[in-house]
Amino acid sequence: MSEIETFLAAKTYAVAGASARTHKYGYKVFKALLGSGRETYPLNPITEEIDGHKAYPRIAELPVVPESLSIITPPEVTRQVVADAIAAGVKSIWMQPGAEDAQASESAREAGILVIDDGACVLVLLARE
Repeated sequence: MSEIETFLAAKTYAVAGASARTHKYGYKVFKALLGSGRETYPLNPITEEIDGHKAYPRIAELPVVPESLSIITPPEVTRQVVADAIAAGVKSIWMQPGAEDAQASESAREAGILVIDDGACVLVLLARE
């Protein structure tokens, strides 16, 4: 199974950088994962709700540990999100284009987490399903 297939085979997801603003990439990724029937939680420290779904400020506050985490944050924020993901026990991380951070990727891989950080876009893959 490829890294992308492994990421997409998870039972639970979180989207770091999910947004309530419908034109934002974080909103589109959150809605695409939800729309594909996946149990998905939005992570956003300044938004309380996204389309009727409670938003959580950090991974540690989620009701479950997501197996897969999509990250749509600036690289300097990605580092903290990845540190939180390592602490929580997330199994796979997909850094969306623009969120990549080499230090965060290295830390996640050293912790045994599958990392996708090659510029691939989850929206493109979900559109093919």
